[in-house]
Amino acid sequence: MLVIGGGPSGTALSAELAARGLDVQQLAPHPPRPFPATYGAWLGDLPTWARGCAEQVWTDVRAYTGPQPTSLGQPYALLDNAALLRTLRGLADWTWVEGAALHAERSGAGWTVYGAGGERWQTRLVVDASGHGALVSPVRFPGGAALQTAYGVVARFRRPPVTPGSMVWMDYRTPAPELKRGEATFLYAMHLGGDRYFVEETSLIARPAPTRAELRRRLLARLSAQGTPPHATESEEWVAFPMNAQAPAPGGVLAYGAAAGRVHPVSGFQVAGALSDAPGVATAIATALCQGKDAAAAGWAALWSPERRAAREVHLLGVGALLGLERAELPHFFGTFFGLPREQWARFLHPDTDAGTLARTMLRVFAQTGGRVRLPLARAALAQPAASGRALAAAAGLKI
Repeated sequence: MLVIGGGPSGTALSAELAARGLDVQQLAPHPPRPFPATYGAWLGDLPTWARGCAEQVWTDVRAYTGPQPTSLGQPYALLDNAALLRTLRGLADWTWVEGAALHAERSGAGWTVYGAGGERWQTRLVVDASGHGALVSPVRFPGGAALQTAYGVVARFRRPPVTPGSMVWMDYRTPAPELKRGEATFLYAMHLGGDRYFVEETSLIARPAPTRAELRRRLLARLSAQGTPPHATESEEWVAFPMNAQAPAPGGVLAYGAAAGRVHPVSGFQVAGALSDAPGVATAIATALCQGKDAAAAGWAALWSPERRAAREVHLLGVGALLGLERAELPHFFGTFFGLPREQWARFLHPDTDAGTLARTMLRVFAQTGGRVRLPLARAALAQPAASGRALAAAAGLKI
């Protein structure tokens, strides 16, 4: 089988498929190399083996939705991408192929994948793990893609931009005039040790979304206003990806990770979920092949169960609510959200929480927040009456 994509999702699934004795080729435009993006995750969301790939773990994790910090009270990890790749590559042996896929076509009982360089790969099963945008199995975004965008740097600072030893998950304070205009953005930051910090200006979800240049200006304005400009920048990072994917319809090509729409629509996280899902999806595929059944259908069923599809519908109601909030209301919304008992908001952000739990958390936020936030939330629910009705039924534990 052919797995398209050289990121953590494709590599994790390739490793698990190969560990079950399947003949796997992983196709990527580059040789195996540490994943370039910065991947953070709640430590408890990672599978146990992946926690050993953490480069750093913070217990002082905080959010600022007003002048004072809220302690989030659960550890947060920065993944060591070289260690993650090394660990995954050590699980089993499979073939890494350098190339770029353009499209796939049915060929008898299997598939032909066509490459940008004129290559052709014959395979029984195609897995598209090519990331956001999905090369051969595109997902749908209701109303158009709503993006999370972020610009960040790893840099050295003469004065710490955040409290030393801390990780700031979200800081909506606006110390500079630049931050009081346009879309609401927040600081996401990690103390990496000594005078090194990762600082990133993030737009959680917007349509249209702030550009790289705008977020760079905002980050530098924030750091300058608080008297902590960087004095030596080591690296830059820019991310832009859609947050509002529908649960995709199963097809002959199996998608995985972000290509399958598995990005969490409220946090933007997906790597922890992809690492956790890989064993179950690989087992479903291997079992189907042994039984002469449709391996792609088995993979889709394992990845997008009816329960997960119901949960995604509730998540998308949350996306509609976030998109309907004015910039000044977002901090109030998250102030209420993180003011809930930790187990409630943490379950909402977990990649595999059921629809009823999600809906009950959303109702608690609605009940406890102020009127300025409540009205846009109500409008978002009324705009999707059927989905809202199913969410209310799930919250009540009813099956409809």
